[in-house]
Amino acid sequence: METSSVVTQGTTPALASAADARTIATRFVAVLVLVALDLWSKAAVFKWMQPLVRAHELPYDPCGHERYPIAGEWFTFMLQLNPGAAFGQLDSVPYLLVFGRIGAALFLVWLIARAKLGRPVFNTALVLVLAGALGNLYDNLARVRDLDLDARYAERPFGPVRDFIDVYFSAWEWHFPTFNVADSCITVGAVLIFACAFFAPKPEPKPAAGPAEAPHA
Repeated sequence: METSSVVTQGTTPALASAADARTIATRFVAVLVLVALDLWSKAAVFKWMQPLVRAHELPYDPCGHERYPIAGEWFTFMLQLNPGAAFGQLDSVPYLLVFGRIGAALFLVWLIARAKLGRPVFNTALVLVLAGALGNLYDNLARVRDLDLDARYAERPFGPVRDFIDVYFSAWEWHFPTFNVADSCITVGAVLIFACAFFAPKPEPKPAAGPAEAPHA
């Protein structure tokens, strides 16, 4: 999304100055593209698969889930709604979850706008996490709750998030929690952030000051 830009001071590379308006705009355009991809994929898959689920035309796995195989049994599409966060966490505290997401999104907007050049991986990670947060926030706050599965969550104050990507490990008869493109963006972005922190170069120690020269006679 953006290239590394450094200036050299002696032998120590230093981060360049703050990003200009064009670079910042490019970052937010990338966020919008990823959000659009997430929302389109959710809408397309649910529109396509919901009639198949109603007619019970999809194969069942050993756990009783109706799934459409994409790459064998291990990678499929399966319609699910998630009222919580990852792995269904925080579904009992919806206001904390949604307002926490709003606060995190606003903080990420601030970080992306202020992020300097010279850290392309870290800046890309921020873009990914913000896009994922906004994609799921749309489902919480703006999505029309007209899906068959929405009836289970009619009493909840916020809309549940649409998930459809399912990974199944038949050897253990275990499903990885169903996720979506937004979740993938958040996960990849978080991994990149931790990688940047873990592999960040350590600052070079400053050379020790030499002994003061004696005054000449």
